[in-house]
Amino acid sequence: MISYDFKDYTVVVTGGTRGIGAAVSEAFIKSGANVTAIYAGNEKAAREFETKCNSDRLKTVKCDVSDYSQVEAFFNEFDKAHKSLEVLVNCAGIRKDSVVGLMPPDDWNAVLSINLTGTYNMSKFALMKMMQNRFGRIISITSPSGKIGFAGQSNYASAKAGQVAFSKSLAKETAKRSITVNCVSPGFIDTDFIADLPEELRAQYKSDVPMKRFGKVEEVSHAILFLASREASYITGTVLEVTGGL
Repeated sequence: MISYDFKDYTVVVTGGTRGIGAAVSEAFIKSGANVTAIYAGNEKAAREFETKCNSDRLKTVKCDVSDYSQVEAFFNEFDKAHKSLEVLVNCAGIRKDSVVGLMPPDDWNAVLSINLTGTYNMSKFALMKMMQNRFGRIISITSPSGKIGFAGQSNYASAKAGQVAFSKSLAKETAKRSITVNCVSPGFIDTDFIADLPEELRAQYKSDVPMKRFGKVEEVSHAILFLASREASYITGTVLEVTGGL
């Protein structure tokens, strides 16, 4: 396993108590960082994650990243407790799949609000903190859906494509301040995020992956830790795919 030293890092991970986000939070903690893991509302999962990590370097905070005022309030409190912010990982995301002709407007808006607007909200306030020290890493979790599209995921694909475009633009705005902005694009990762897929669809998706398996959360977290490291200082405005060749 690749070893990283993040003992002087303060890290914020949205969606940081479940699935890929939980693996990312845990990986940073094991590498020495102080981590604030944001969750939307699943108190049970947050408490279970705290118990699992059993670390005084983990703090969990409830916050709806799609709500600008909640994000602003979060950072107001965060600023009082932390002198710097080195890494933001935008991992919060939802799916509400449906073909366009049958998709309720609320499902379209909810997916765009959390997956894309949430990335803007968190990144805006994180940048204010990062610019104080002229250093930072913003990493957003996108998806191959935003590149190739999947039937029934027009809302999700739109949000994920938007994250990439947002990150590429933001990377150009922050490059001179030693703040890098990148995306990691996981393929089919074995988490509860895809657990609701019908078994026949899971089998089809698995057959579409050249490696013929779904990925592990640890394989995604390794990629994120690399982009967060100081060694990745010349990588910005790009998308690192962790897809098994999809």
